[in-house]
Amino acid sequence: MKKPLFLLSILLSSYLSFSQTDKTIDSTAVFVLDKMSDIIGDLTSVTFDINTSVDKVSASNNLIKSYSKTTVTFSGPDKLLVRTDGSRGQSGFWYDGEYFTYYNYDENNYVTLEAPNTTLEMIDQMHLDFDFTFPAADFFYPNFTDDVLEHFNTIKFLGKTTIDNEECYHILASNDNIDVQIWVSNKTYLLPKHFVITYKKESNRQYESTFSNWSLNPDVPDRVFHFLTPPTAKLINILKKS
Repeated sequence: MKKPLFLLSILLSSYLSFSQTDKTIDSTAVFVLDKMSDIIGDLTSVTFDINTSVDKVSASNNLIKSYSKTTVTFSGPDKLLVRTDGSRGQSGFWYDGEYFTYYNYDENNYVTLEAPNTTLEMIDQMHLDFDFTFPAADFFYPNFTDDVLEHFNTIKFLGKTTIDNEECYHILASNDNIDVQIWVSNKTYLLPKHFVITYKKESNRQYESTFSNWSLNPDVPDRVFHFLTPPTAKLINILKKS
């Protein structure tokens, strides 16, 4: 699969500019990122979990963390299922190649929207029109390394370290506004294990995620991606962003 399946860059685009200074690019870091992208690009389906913490800056300028666990399943270029349980409640996304549905478990309401016929186009449109945000990241872009090279003026390989008993390659990408640290597992497959985004101009607030429970190329029935309306669930309408 050579098209991006998830789109963290739409969440970060307003932060990724930097002043045009000399770049420092480590060839080892680029090599690791390229190999990771090649492996992800060859997947036909995948499931994985993401544990995430997000900092918010309070009115008193304190950093308040919220936590969530998300399970992501995709199959082919046009099937996606995302379920999240966290500090802000439970929610889910279903996409079957024709329709996108968002369901709020706590409020027992949902919205179903016509969607483009590929996962990438769907994610793009749903974020642009309705501000839906999708977990995972630019890791699933086939041009992931090129995007990193474009948006960051320093990319370093920081050596090897261990996370959850997995040896990982540690990479830092930095610009004037953001530091991104990426840990890529050195197990059988080079897959993302952990990443931390630090917003340097926003009290150093962080977005941090850990990947686990990867299942590569599972056979996922198409019916998994069709939303089955729960009893008494309420259909709601939402407005496009102006």
